[in-house]
Amino acid sequence: MLHSADQRPAHPDHPIEEDIVHALEPDERTPTGVLLRRWVLRLVPPILLCAAAFALWREFRHLSLQEVASAMGAWGWPRIFAALLLSAVSFLLMGVVEQLGLRWTGARVPIPKSVGVSFLANGIAHAVGANLLVAGALRARLYERHGVGITQVAAVTLFNGMAFAVGLSMLGGVGLLLAGEQALAASAISTPVARSLGLGLVLFSLSYVALCAVRRSPVHAFGRSFALPSPGVALAQLAVGVADNSTAAAIIWILLPQGAVGYLAFVGNYAISCVAGLISTVPAGAGVFEGTLSALLRGVQPAPLAAAFLGYRLAYYILPLIIAIIAMGGHTVHRERRRRRTRKQASA
Repeated sequence: MLHSADQRPAHPDHPIEEDIVHALEPDERTPTGVLLRRWVLRLVPPILLCAAAFALWREFRHLSLQEVASAMGAWGWPRIFAALLLSAVSFLLMGVVEQLGLRWTGARVPIPKSVGVSFLANGIAHAVGANLLVAGALRARLYERHGVGITQVAAVTLFNGMAFAVGLSMLGGVGLLLAGEQALAASAISTPVARSLGLGLVLFSLSYVALCAVRRSPVHAFGRSFALPSPGVALAQLAVGVADNSTAAAIIWILLPQGAVGYLAFVGNYAISCVAGLISTVPAGAGVFEGTLSALLRGVQPAPLAAAFLGYRLAYYILPLIIAIIAMGGHTVHRERRRRRTRKQASA
C-alpha cells in the first residue's frame, strides 16, 4: 500500500524504495525547510560545473579546434564503428540488468519490452541527470500496461543502480590492483594509493555479495530498510555490472592513441572519475567527469584526450538521447491514438 507524501509510515525504517515513490507522487504541500534544502542542493551542481569548467579550461586552453579535429580524424572508421558498437552493447547489458531486476521484484515483462524500456529510461536519464527520479518516472509510465506497480518500478531502479555501483567498483578496483607500475605512471595516482583504492573498491563489491549470501532479511540503516537479492542474483548483478562498465570505459579508451595508457590503469581512473561525476549531481557528470579524468591521465596528450571525450559523449550520451527522444515521441503519439480509438469505440 502506498502512502501520500505527508503520511509516511511511522516506523523509522521504511523501505528505501518509498523515497522514490514519494518523489514520483505529486506533493501539494512542501515544507519551507524542504524547499530551502532543495534550492541549496540545486546550487551545488552549477558551482561544481564551474569548477570543472575551469579545470578543463586550464588543461585544454592551449588547444585549437584544428588540433582536436585532427585527433578525431586519426580515429578512422574502424574505431568510430567500434565506439558505436560498444555503446550499443552497453545499453543491451543494461537491458539484461533491467530484466533481472524485474524478475527479482516478481514482475513478468517480455524481454524485448524490458530492453526497450531500459534503453529509453537510461538513454534519457543519463543525459538529463537525476537518474533515479527520471528513470523511475519513465519506467512507471512505460510499464503501466504490464501491471508493474510503482513500488516495483522503484525497486527495479534501485536494483539497476546497485548493479552499476558494484560493477564499477569491481572493475575499477581490479584495474588499479592489476595495472603495472609503468601503466600507473601515466596517471596522477601513485602506486601505493592506487593499490589501496583498488583493494577498497574490490572489497566493497565482494562485501555486497557476501551480505546477500548471509542476510536474508532487509538491512536497516540510516532510517531506511534495504531489501537484498539472493546471492545468485547479486553475483549476476556484479557480473553484468562489470561487463557494462568495462564496455562503456572502452569507448573512451579505444578512441585514445594506441599505447597512450593501459586499459587496466585506465579503467581504475575511469571509475574514480565516474564517482566524481555522480557525486557532483551535474547532469551526466558533464565537465566534472572530464575534468577529473584529464587530471588523472596526466600522461595522455590533451588533444587526443579532448577528442576522445567528445567521441564518448556523442556515442554514449547524445546519440542514444536523440534516439530515445524520437522513440518516446513515437510511443506517446501511438498511445494517444490508441486512447482516442478506444474512446470512439466506447461512444459508438
